[in-house]
Amino acid sequence: MNPARFGLPVAAGFAATFLAAALLPGAAMAQVSDNVVKIGVLTDMNGPASAPTGQGSVTAAQMAIDDFGGTVLGKPISIVIGDHQLKADIGGAIARRWYDVDQVDLIVDVPVSAVGLAVQNIANEKKRLFITHSTGTADFHGKFCSPYAIQWVFDTRALAVGTADAVVKRGGDSWFFITDDYAFGHSLERDASSVVTANGGKVLGSVKPPLATPDLSSFVLQAQASKAKIIGIAAGPPNNMNEIKTGSEFGVFKGGQQMAALLALITDIHGLGLQAAQGLLLTTSFYWDMDDKTREWSKRYFAKMNKMPSMWQAGVYSSVMHYLNAVKETGTDDPLKVAAKMREKPIEDFFARNGKLREDNLMVHDLWLVQVKTPEESKYPWDYYKILTTISGDKAFGPPDPACAMVKK
Repeated sequence: MNPARFGLPVAAGFAATFLAAALLPGAAMAQVSDNVVKIGVLTDMNGPASAPTGQGSVTAAQMAIDDFGGTVLGKPISIVIGDHQLKADIGGAIARRWYDVDQVDLIVDVPVSAVGLAVQNIANEKKRLFITHSTGTADFHGKFCSPYAIQWVFDTRALAVGTADAVVKRGGDSWFFITDDYAFGHSLERDASSVVTANGGKVLGSVKPPLATPDLSSFVLQAQASKAKIIGIAAGPPNNMNEIKTGSEFGVFKGGQQMAALLALITDIHGLGLQAAQGLLLTTSFYWDMDDKTREWSKRYFAKMNKMPSMWQAGVYSSVMHYLNAVKETGTDDPLKVAAKMREKPIEDFFARNGKLREDNLMVHDLWLVQVKTPEESKYPWDYYKILTTISGDKAFGPPDPACAMVKK
C-alpha cells in the first residue's frame, strides 16, 4: 500500500497497513496459547481396550494432523501420548498434568466411562477441551454435561436403542439379556428393554454375570433355554466376546436364536473369527468397507497399522480434523470459541453421515445395523459385515437430556 496515493501521511499509512493486517486471519496466530496447538491422546496402550483404541487412536490423530498440514494459524500442531491403564485415578492425574504443566489444548479418546468421567471433571475445572470417542455413558452429555467435553462416536443409548429398535422391527420380538453386573451393562439392558417393549416385544428375563467372569457357560445356557429369539449381550469386554464365543460353541445360532451385541467392535469380530461370530447382530457408527470414502481412508490407516480401524479410531481422526478446522476458522485455540465453531458446522466426512454437534456437545450422526457374515460370505480380509439398515442419528440418540444444564429449557 502506497500511503501517499491515498492522501495519507506516511506514518498514518503504515498504521493503516498494520491495522488491516491485524484484521486478517493470519493475525490470529498470536491467539494460539504457547505458540503451539497440542493434542493429547489418552488411551489404553496395552490392556483389553488397546485393540480398538491404543496405538490405533494415536495413529488416527497423527493422520489428521498430517493431512491438515502439521500447522494451524502458522503454529505447529504437536501430539502427546498417555496410557491410563483403564484406571480413573491414573487417567485423571495424566489429564491434570497435561492441562496444568504441558499446556495440552485438547485430550482425545479415553476408553471406559469411569476414566472418561474423571477426565471430563478435570477438563471442566481447567477449562480445556476434551473429546471422547470410547466413553459410552449417556450421562457424559446428560447430567454431567460440560461446555468443555464432547462425545463424538456413540453412547450406550444409541447402540442399545438402535439395535433393539431395528431388530424388533425385523421380527426379533422376544429377548433375553446377558448383562454385565455393573452400571454400564445395566444401562444397556434398561435402554434396550424399553424399546423392545415399546415396539410390542417381550423381555423374557436376564442373567447378570460379574465383570470378567471366567466361565460364562451357565449364563449362556440359561439364555438358550429361554427360547427367546434374540439373546441380547448387554456387556463390554471381555464378557461380551466370551459370551458370543460360548454361544457359538453351544449352537445358539444353529438352533435358530440370534445374538445381538449392544457393544461390539470390528476388532472384536476379528479376534473371535467369523466361525464364532457369524450371524451376530450389532450397531456401529462406522464400517471401513461401506463406500469409497470409508475405504480410501481405511486403506491408508491399514498401511500404517496392518489392521482396519474401529469406529473409535476412525472417530478420533474425524474429530481432530473438525477441531483443527474450527481453530483455523476462529483464529484462536480458545476452547469455548472453538467448540462454538464446531457446533456451527455440519459434520459430513468419511466417518459421519448427517453429523451435527448438538448444544449438549453430543455429535449426532447416522448408525448402521449390521450382521456378521459367515466364513463363506466373506470374500477378502476384514470383509465382516452385511449392512442391514441405516438408523438415523436423531432416532438412535434421541433428544437432548433436559438434565444437561446446557440444553435450552
